[in-house]
Amino acid sequence: MKFMGYRRADGKAGIRNHVLILPAVVCANRVARGIADMVSGAVWVEHQNGCTQLGADLELSKRVLVAHGTHPNVFGVVVVGLGCETLRAQAVAEEIRATCPGKPVKLVIIQDEGGSVKATTAGAIAAREMLGQASREVKVEIDAAELILGTECGGSDACSGISANPALGKASDLLIEDGGTVILAETTELIGAEHIVAARAVTPAVADRCYEVIARCEKQATDMGVDMRGGQPTPGNIEGGLSSIEEKSLGCVYKAGTKPLQDVIDYAMPVTKRGLVWMDTPGQDIEQLTGMVAGGCQIVVFTTGRGTCCGSPIVPTIKVATNSELFRHMNDNIDLDAGPIVAGAATVDQIGQVIYDEMLAVASGKLCKAEILGFNDFAIHRIGPTM
Repeated sequence: MKFMGYRRADGKAGIRNHVLILPAVVCANRVARGIADMVSGAVWVEHQNGCTQLGADLELSKRVLVAHGTHPNVFGVVVVGLGCETLRAQAVAEEIRATCPGKPVKLVIIQDEGGSVKATTAGAIAAREMLGQASREVKVEIDAAELILGTECGGSDACSGISANPALGKASDLLIEDGGTVILAETTELIGAEHIVAARAVTPAVADRCYEVIARCEKQATDMGVDMRGGQPTPGNIEGGLSSIEEKSLGCVYKAGTKPLQDVIDYAMPVTKRGLVWMDTPGQDIEQLTGMVAGGCQIVVFTTGRGTCCGSPIVPTIKVATNSELFRHMNDNIDLDAGPIVAGAATVDQIGQVIYDEMLAVASGKLCKAEILGFNDFAIHRIGPTM
């Protein structure tokens, strides 16, 4: 299977051609947004990180920011810093340039420019120039084998494990059969189902990692003196008919399809193996989404039974309803309906093919509803305190 995308200078395949305004620190959020507001077509993110962070927590924030700047869906980047932050904007820009030598990168430091107004103007000038360059990029035919799909479920209900998630699993299998890659994530929502995934591991070491990340996840909660089952399943999950985290997990795992598990990687680490890969992420929707994008996925399919409206600023986020009532009720946000499976009007394989066809259409340029509505959700997982 093929799609029409962008061949980047580093050889990677992009499905969007964004100019990204990227603040390196929370203090630069307003300027980053101001630049995007002045330049039609630019996208931006905001976050709470970048200052008074330490060690691995600081490095994780940097890794996520750099990975968004180097992402193949991004043509060019304007990196915005205040000037005195711990996570230096200069270092973020330098690493993006070093990783992707052909990518346009502009650095704007608010203190050096003389304040927020001047910094916003400087960033807007750079972004306008990049957008002009981006508009001259020509799409080429690219094999589906170069796609990395991020899978996600949020606001799960009693239908998730019998309709949308199995259908997404079928689409995952179709992509892997075409040579592509699929990310399974949400470690908290695999508790009680880890043995199912581990049984598909290609080596004993990969199987051991499945149990390791689950044990680490549970230990983090117990070290805080809390039982994560107080937050999982969520109140909305319970209202939707789920009774326990194990029941939720047994539905969640269907998104991974049936193919062998090739690797288990840490949060926001680059995906380096083709096929099915488990990324150790939180269950929080936006932190998971951000981590998968940082890992390199160019497209996300997000199943929901209760409803969700989030979307990445640089990666199309396709929503699939588990039931037809939700599809009708939140049609502004939901792209596809897996409800016919529940009604007996369609099979899992049929809806799985619909999802895969939609993925390829979106990869070629069709806008999903999260893009049309301008969602730009972004949150970096924190693993340390702010000092």
